[in-house]
Amino acid sequence: MTETRPGPRGRPRRTSNRNLELIALRLFAEQGFEETTVDQIATAAGVSTRTFFRYFESKAAVLLNEFDQEVQTIRTLLAESPPDLPVMASVHRAVLTANSYSAEDVPELRARVGLLGSVPELAASAAVHYDAWERAISEFVAARTGGSPDSLTALAVGRATLAVCRAAYDRWVVEAEGDLTVYLDAALRALQAGFDDTTLGARPLDEKKLGRH
Repeated sequence: MTETRPGPRGRPRRTSNRNLELIALRLFAEQGFEETTVDQIATAAGVSTRTFFRYFESKAAVLLNEFDQEVQTIRTLLAESPPDLPVMASVHRAVLTANSYSAEDVPELRARVGLLGSVPELAASAAVHYDAWERAISEFVAARTGGSPDSLTALAVGRATLAVCRAAYDRWVVEAEGDLTVYLDAALRALQAGFDDTTLGARPLDEKKLGRH
């Protein structure tokens, strides 16, 4: 297999970011994340390392590509949420919809989530992507409540939602039973009980009441 370069219109491309993702995931499973190099991924795909870096900035980015797409999907779903649907019900529905996978995709998803939760290097790389996920929720809350994405309420909802979803991902990988959305649904229902529209519409607490003097 030779390296792919742009060809005449209509000519199919031999290499894609999806192809590199699948090859990288296979090598990570066989050799371990730390032991797998970009050169090995590129070689297995039949392309140069330069081609690899046209698609991904690092081997960690291979695992985070789908995560970034999920963030965009959640943003789109929240933007389309009916205005009369409560805030947390909208978040609940968007997160579950964005995480609905077919049975054939489950092994790959488990591999991704398992690596993100067990490899220190990946945990560090994922931080900025988690921030984007959290921000998508906070901005939606701010838009619905007329506040700022950096307000106490919006930040609390964004960070709490991310936290319960990460807990659901982790338990799903460990327990290896049931659909991911079952775990997410249970976690989000618990969170939803604490953040109803009345609470979210409340004015921020005075700094003195928060103990800041």
